[in-house]
Amino acid sequence: MTPRFSNYREHIDELVHAALAAVDPATAVSRHLTRQDNKLIINQTTTIDLAQGRLFLVSAGKAALPMLDAAAHKVGDALTAAIAVTKVIPSPYQPPHPAIQIHQGSHPISDEKSVSATTAVHKFLQQTTANDLVLCLISGGASALLTKPLIPLADWQALNQAMLASGCTINEFNTVRRQLDAVKGGGLSSWAAPSHTISLILSDVVGNPLEFIGSGPTVPGTDTAADAMQVLQQYDIAKQLDNAAWQAISKQVVAGHEQPTGNSVAAPDHVIIGDVRKAAEAALHKVQELGFSSQLLTAQLAGEAREVGLVTAAIAKDTPPNHCLILGGETTVTLRGQGKGGRSLETALSAALALDGWPHRVVASFATDGEDGSTDVAGAVVTGTTVASGKPEINAIAYLNHNDSYHYFQKLDEQETAHTLIKTGSTGTNVNDLVIILTYQT
Repeated sequence: MTPRFSNYREHIDELVHAALAAVDPATAVSRHLTRQDNKLIINQTTTIDLAQGRLFLVSAGKAALPMLDAAAHKVGDALTAAIAVTKVIPSPYQPPHPAIQIHQGSHPISDEKSVSATTAVHKFLQQTTANDLVLCLISGGASALLTKPLIPLADWQALNQAMLASGCTINEFNTVRRQLDAVKGGGLSSWAAPSHTISLILSDVVGNPLEFIGSGPTVPGTDTAADAMQVLQQYDIAKQLDNAAWQAISKQVVAGHEQPTGNSVAAPDHVIIGDVRKAAEAALHKVQELGFSSQLLTAQLAGEAREVGLVTAAIAKDTPPNHCLILGGETTVTLRGQGKGGRSLETALSAALALDGWPHRVVASFATDGEDGSTDVAGAVVTGTTVASGKPEINAIAYLNHNDSYHYFQKLDEQETAHTLIKTGSTGTNVNDLVIILTYQT
């Protein structure tokens, strides 16, 4: 059956659901762990004899709890103890094992809770020995939730805020973080040494570079203090901080942070259990059931969000009817105003402006964690009539220039003639962002 434009919102909702289901944290962990008597099989390739030592779980990130729950269920009575650091603790929440500690941190800016939680993780790992296995479960958000800064916390927070506003990439951001934080760049596995460390990773970094996911708590970094200073200078971070904060930061970067090397910690294994490509492929499969031809254009999308929106709209204009094109990755936003929004919302608003007047074209942009930037929504869906549907006082260009995409779409939806915002709630997963293009017959 030929897809109908009148059903575009239903189609987008089905694709969002399919993509998120494919990277469900608990399901992803369960797929990669098998218990057979006293053997734990990881990723169908690594077999651990549970009778030879104890088993500990460390889980950090936005998906820490569902990943921990799934792992605890799989290992059963072999579990000795576990600890988790996450952003949101549901109420009520009952840990699946009595020897599980749950700690809450803050994201995207670390706070005292994040530092306290990380200190608890450090203490927790002091009980491990050479015969033990530490299974680390890492997901998006771990960089902020798991932190032990080597500079005063207030300076660390100011630096993180400046970096977030600068338009730098997550890889550049984490290059700086690793020089200023004891847990990053292999710090976690160093704390766990000499035990055997294995990491199951739900990737939120384009291309899955291990040292950049969560700033590599179980992966020794390869970058240097000079690399970090180059990033700070490139984005002129010094001008965005007070002098005392900059002096503390630059002094520590120059002094360097002795990150563990591959020979100083037990060589860890790392398994990527989910990423944006897996989410995109699930959406592609679903859209074919809806009657569209489909193609994954890239799983390494990057660039300034508003520029990506323009390119996405241009692609939509040139795509024949009944096609679906999907792009996965992570854009950046250089803040110019004081508005409220995020990468996906800004991409969608830019695309809406560029698509204006083009019928039967749809672009949806959403964050897989369900919380785009500082907002409570995942993203937005736009068409060639989105901008024209707004009242005259809802000036799309002005909202874009003020980085206020959230309030733009909120205003549109208040008219009851639009249904632009994508509201999933916190999804419990995080594998970057997806952009979906749908084209229909006129």
